[in-house]
Formats: sequence, C-alpha cells, structure tokens
Amino acid sequence: MAYDEDLDAMVRAAVEKDGMLRKKMFGGTCYLMGGRMVCGVWKENVILKLGEAESGKALATGLGKVFDITGKPMKAWIMVEGKGLTIESIERWIESAKRFAASP
Repeated sequence: MAYDEDLDAMVRAAVEKDGMLRKKMFGGTCYLMGGRMVCGVWKENVILKLGEAESGKALATGLGKVFDITGKPMKAWIMVEGKGLTIESIERWIESAKRFAASP
C-alpha cells in the first residue's frame, strides 16, 4: 500500500470546505491552498506543514515526528500517525497548517 486511502478520505473530508487542490506527491497525497502545501497523507501518516516553531512544539510534546522520507528531514513539516485519529483531531491539525500556509 502506497498510502492509507481511508486516512486520505478523512483528510479530504476535513479540507473540502476550503477548496484545497489535491495532488499526488511523495508517494501519497498532498493538499494545497493558494498554491502552498498544507497537509497530506504519506503511508499511514498525516503530514502537515506547520512552520518551524509550531512543528518544533509538536515534536517536543511527542505528538508528531520528523517528516523524513529521504534521509534529509523536511524543515517545518511533521508526521502524525493516522492510527487513532478522528476527523475532529485531523481538523485541528489542519487548522494549524492552514494558519502557516496563510502567513506571509
């Protein structure tokens, strides 16, 4: 399995009201807002671009892990294990990512 399609359906449901563009990337999916990457699904994880400060906070609490699929961590990105996530928790994560995407 390249990526968890059920998890992607949950993410898609969480972003559909925002009209985000869905693209296949990283062997999974990615959602873009105004041309900026916001979130997606890679394997069994939700990936989120939160910015360095917010991703650092998520990593420090243990809620996320470094997004590293090539041996070089992607700054400002985290992965959150999809197992146990609800649509509500996914929406909260995505709100943080949308704030970063909307920032100058």
